[in-house]
Amino acid sequence: MHTTRRGATLIGPMSEDSLVYNPFQAGFTDDPYPHLREMRESDPVHRNPLGIWMLFRYDDVARMLRDPSLSVEDAKAVPTAAMEAARQSMGEVADMGTNSMLNRDPPDHTRLRRLVAKAFTPRMIDRLRPRIEQLVDTALDAAGPEWDLIDGLAFPLPFQVISELLGTPPIDSARLRDWSGTVVRSLEPVNDPEMVQAIAEAGRHIRELVSDILEWKRQHPADDLLTALIAAEEEGDKLSPRELAEQVSLLYLAGHETTVNLIGNGTLALLRHPDDLRQLALEPELGAAVDELLRYDSPVQNSRRITLEALEVGGRRLEAGSYVVLALSSANRDPDKWGPTAERLDLRRAGASHHLSFGGGHHHCLGSHLARMEAEVAIGKLIQRFPSLELGDEPVWNGRINLRGLRRLTVRTGA
Repeated sequence: MHTTRRGATLIGPMSEDSLVYNPFQAGFTDDPYPHLREMRESDPVHRNPLGIWMLFRYDDVARMLRDPSLSVEDAKAVPTAAMEAARQSMGEVADMGTNSMLNRDPPDHTRLRRLVAKAFTPRMIDRLRPRIEQLVDTALDAAGPEWDLIDGLAFPLPFQVISELLGTPPIDSARLRDWSGTVVRSLEPVNDPEMVQAIAEAGRHIRELVSDILEWKRQHPADDLLTALIAAEEEGDKLSPRELAEQVSLLYLAGHETTVNLIGNGTLALLRHPDDLRQLALEPELGAAVDELLRYDSPVQNSRRITLEALEVGGRRLEAGSYVVLALSSANRDPDKWGPTAERLDLRRAGASHHLSFGGGHHHCLGSHLARMEAEVAIGKLIQRFPSLELGDEPVWNGRINLRGLRRLTVRTGA
């Protein structure tokens, strides 16, 4: 699924005479939507004290996501003093992932995306459905009367699916989960020196793991995505060794981190709306419902673009080289797009598929069809297996601003 680069929401101090986007206020990571509504209503095209632009309205965000003239390469932004200081403080972490397709413009983005796109077509993903159903059934078989949905289902399912899609050898999923959870902290607006060091160390562990995986796959080729990527790298002009390693790392991180949030956040939304939960138990077709869950609580809160020439948004001029944060989660609840019920969950909402949780334009999430299917199967089977499902202990959020999701979601299954 779609992610955004580190430093995407650098925040300045609050001003006494103006509203400033402040994700560090108490309770924001548990529920960011009141503050997002405040920004959308009061200053929808917002420039924070550090010179970072933020867009909160649906039309503005959708326009920027789909504009092919914009960049995703951070180096093309005109750095402010604060941005440069932040980059210096991040050290080697600042350059992590710069060779992945997520952070490259065409023609490099086009070349890199084409190498993996064949494995993510709807036709190819549909072939995975029986295996996904089998994995979900196995996870639900192990559920007790009180069960942590994140540890029991939301994490292991997408991790196993992306591992099998790539064709990797058995991996210590617990260690990779810890490293992955640390590395994605690089997407947060601010990290203290201790966290920067932890991110760097986790990044080194992941690079070593990917190197070992690639070496193993060279000795054990098969009909899988990893073998195809290695073949492209060996041809020399299609994929460099560093690009190969970073695409594999991206597929692992994006292939499970965001889907964990989709399954966890989506299930919590249903548990907090028991009438909708009962409706789904009676009408278990989850296709349109998954889109509404994605709209209601986006697994990725922000994306970003860099302007290559001056443009006007909402009556304000953004100069060339401006770093622009696109608040996907705010756009997904903009009443100008979704009407007076924008803040409510509505599983019958017309046009819910127009949400922006998967980004847009040529950077639209490559794994969107896979993520939808995993959520549809996981949540659908969960509700069918445990029709009296209830929320257990108070959910524990992961404390992230961008890849916002649950660390723990205890449910009572009635088993």
